[in-house]
Amino acid sequence: MSNYTKEDILRLVKEQEINFIRMQFIDIFGQMKNVAITSSHMEKALNNQLTIDGSSIEGYTRIHESDQFLHPDLDTFSRVSWSIGHGKIARMFCNVYNPDGTAFVGDPRQILKNTLARAEKLGYTFNVGPECEFFLFELDKDGAPTVTTRDEAGYFDHGPTDHGEATRREVCLALEDLGFQIEASHHEVAPGQHEIGFKYSYALNAADNIMTFKQTVKAIAHRNGQHATFMPKPLFGISGSGMHTNMSLFDQDGNNVFYDPNDERKLSEKAYQFIAGLLHHMKALTAITNPLVNSYKRLVPGYEAPCYLAWSASNRSALIRIPAARGQSTRVELRSPDPSCNPYLAMAVCLAAGLDGIEKGMTPPPEITENIYHMDEKCRAENGIEDLPSDLNEALKAFKESQLMRDTLGEHVFTQFIIGKEKEWNDYCTRVSNWELSKYLVKY
Repeated sequence: MSNYTKEDILRLVKEQEINFIRMQFIDIFGQMKNVAITSSHMEKALNNQLTIDGSSIEGYTRIHESDQFLHPDLDTFSRVSWSIGHGKIARMFCNVYNPDGTAFVGDPRQILKNTLARAEKLGYTFNVGPECEFFLFELDKDGAPTVTTRDEAGYFDHGPTDHGEATRREVCLALEDLGFQIEASHHEVAPGQHEIGFKYSYALNAADNIMTFKQTVKAIAHRNGQHATFMPKPLFGISGSGMHTNMSLFDQDGNNVFYDPNDERKLSEKAYQFIAGLLHHMKALTAITNPLVNSYKRLVPGYEAPCYLAWSASNRSALIRIPAARGQSTRVELRSPDPSCNPYLAMAVCLAAGLDGIEKGMTPPPEITENIYHMDEKCRAENGIEDLPSDLNEALKAFKESQLMRDTLGEHVFTQFIIGKEKEWNDYCTRVSNWELSKYLVKY
């Protein structure tokens, strides 16, 4: 990771002949926002003097308290090599501050930083490795996105049946130019579905990387006449897109806290406690990790997505899996999140839940080694396996009752998130769908 000073940034802008800089920040629902400035205004931005109208950002401030300031994170400066049009472009992630110099309580990036600071006080560094899946669809003659793909490939297939292979390669090269360490890229299970894996990193950097990744994929796909979507379940009858989230804690000496060579599974007591904390708070935090009405159409049996609260050292039908690697690579994989989530909030609540498990010395339920999808309801009940929330409304009910979610996100984001998502749910419930028309219009 770079350790840039203001002088370094000004020098890089001049040396690389940067014309525009995107000052990026995130709303509470995970949408990237930005203010673009020319290089002549860079010094003003570096002095934290760039303002935004917070009242125009969903979930931010009210009209009578709208002025807010962007404080750029100098270490996130990077040239955007894939940009098209006039001028060279760079970007920086920013934290949002109030006019009195205090951090804005509604800034998702700041919420994650606060949670990471709490972990660091306990002696832990939180690392995250996300696995983001996405679909590539065709554009119609007017340039509008469709849900059509000419792709005929399946899991790990390659060209010529994989029609998105060229775009995927181009994305990988663009990401490496941005400093990513690409570990693997491949076609996923469904036609038109892809995954690009990049190396784990400190959670704040990982969240920034997810936002950059999504922006890069969308931009390059559009340039190639395709539409990239991170919608969890764009098509009925095929697998949806997840964002499996691999998490680990390291101590101040750089040792993986989750590894214990003397345990039968090579897992430490803290690893078990972290798993227990995740499971204990899972129903509430699902509103954050799976925030759309559409998210719950992925979390159904038959498509390899988790539906049940269980853990396993190897079983992929469990919500929480421990991948085979041990030593410094020991990690906890949460399989339910999807790429529509706000990664800053998702990582914050996952970390908070895991730390709660450690601090309270929680014990996870017994490991489930059988295929949970093959169990009936009675068998699951006998094994103490509960269901994940079945829809956004159910997840919101659990979320609203969680003191940990309220404390981690803060009153402002906790309340604004509920308001926004309840409105989304009510909009969904009152809309008449094509399925209803085809099912009922003639019959009744």
